[in-house]
Amino acid sequence: MSKKIEESKYEKGDLLTVEITDIGNDGEGIGKVDGYTLFIKDAVIGDKVSCKIMKAKKNYAYAHLEKVIEPSSDRVEARCPVARQCGGCQTQNMSYERELAFKQNKVRNNIVRLGGFDESFVDSIMEPIIGMEEPWRYRNKAQFPIGKDKNGSIIAGFYAGRTHSIIPVTDCLIGTAENKDILDVIIRHMEKNKIEPYDEASGKGLVRHVLIRKGFTSGQIMVCLVLNYKGRGNKKIAGGEYTSLEYILGQKELVTRLSQIKGMTSISVSINTDKTNVIMGTEIHTIWGKDTISDTLCGLEFEISPLSFYQVNPVQCEKLYGQAIKYAALTGNETVWDLYCGIGTITLSMAKTAGHVYGVEIIPDAIEDAKKNAARNGLSNADFYCGKAEEVLPDFYANGRLEEKDKNVLHSEYNISESALHPDVIVVDPPRKGCDQACLDTMLKMAPDRIVYVSCDSATLARDLRILVDGGYELKAVRPCDMFSHTVHVETVVLLTRVN
Repeated sequence: MSKKIEESKYEKGDLLTVEITDIGNDGEGIGKVDGYTLFIKDAVIGDKVSCKIMKAKKNYAYAHLEKVIEPSSDRVEARCPVARQCGGCQTQNMSYERELAFKQNKVRNNIVRLGGFDESFVDSIMEPIIGMEEPWRYRNKAQFPIGKDKNGSIIAGFYAGRTHSIIPVTDCLIGTAENKDILDVIIRHMEKNKIEPYDEASGKGLVRHVLIRKGFTSGQIMVCLVLNYKGRGNKKIAGGEYTSLEYILGQKELVTRLSQIKGMTSISVSINTDKTNVIMGTEIHTIWGKDTISDTLCGLEFEISPLSFYQVNPVQCEKLYGQAIKYAALTGNETVWDLYCGIGTITLSMAKTAGHVYGVEIIPDAIEDAKKNAARNGLSNADFYCGKAEEVLPDFYANGRLEEKDKNVLHSEYNISESALHPDVIVVDPPRKGCDQACLDTMLKMAPDRIVYVSCDSATLARDLRILVDGGYELKAVRPCDMFSHTVHVETVVLLTRVN
């Protein structure tokens, strides 16, 4: 039986002129020619453009922006010279006001269309998006792959969309200004000492990535070089503030130059010899300075290692968590569960004004960080448990206690107060896929007075809101927050209350 060929009125390579009338979830411009839909990356609502079809289907096509014939009033010149090639920022050519409106509408439309909520009702409970006062230089973390260009020169940058081709850029405008100085030092050192970058095809070469983190409050900087290093350290080198094995040729000179950059606090190497897309290895060696840097978030001090999870936009994170705490309406006596708690940033922020908080996270290192952060900040009313939220919560509800298993403790039981079975507040901050069904079911059984849902994907948020509302909760408030300016990503905080 022959497969039916999908016919299109247009073919690859056809040139068309179209007015952009809408915007897609990924920030692409949308226009129609005689009812035929075109999706055009880098086009803005209000633009009249010339485009070339790249992939044609029966009723729609993906097209490449060739020329802006008449620019939209919302179009601006992208600040970054490689914005179109890089693809990390999808909305740099859109005014920030239009970007915020797009994100507000994206959340609204997903809750209406995917959640099945009434439009006028959603409009009545949606609060305006929390925008940034300064939507540039906001990322405190960057991971730069190291490679070579066509001429054989060493480059650092970012992968072009859906590829592993590196677009050279050392001064990303949403990252910190120090990134450029750090990368320039590393690249010049590699060139001088003929140190090869890692080649994915052959598995040869030494330097794979450079991780850079900065504490915005402390000003402390961390650099971690991810190395395809198969030895044990050639020799011990001593000098200045450190004694270390040598993992990279001329390491002492490299460290000396990096340590002169203002704020430099920690320099380390991460050993990753696997053929993998995972950036960081699990073996970390500090070669200068401290093992960690510190930073302050929501009035709490956190220690951050190369492997720590920590919000990349601390300025907006404080606003996001502040909104979550406001929705939780804590008075000092409440019992709170924080699911998908990471290193405990939300948990500990709420511990300051709650009776007792319980955090659950699947990543063991994150739980260890959370416990240390609680002790560091003198918070004794926070307990953390390692496991999947969709497993820990149902087990606890069924048994009235928690069992934690790890390599050090065969069985460790935690008896928890009766109030934890029926908490006042449950906070969830799940990954992009949203909450697991078992987790949602147990939340409904535990019947907290309030559920505060922090979401990084409004599509899965809409799906989960429908389940919670059908299970006896009322949607009371929705507020988007722009955590990732110049990209299509948007965070959302939602308040649900139990219907008595």
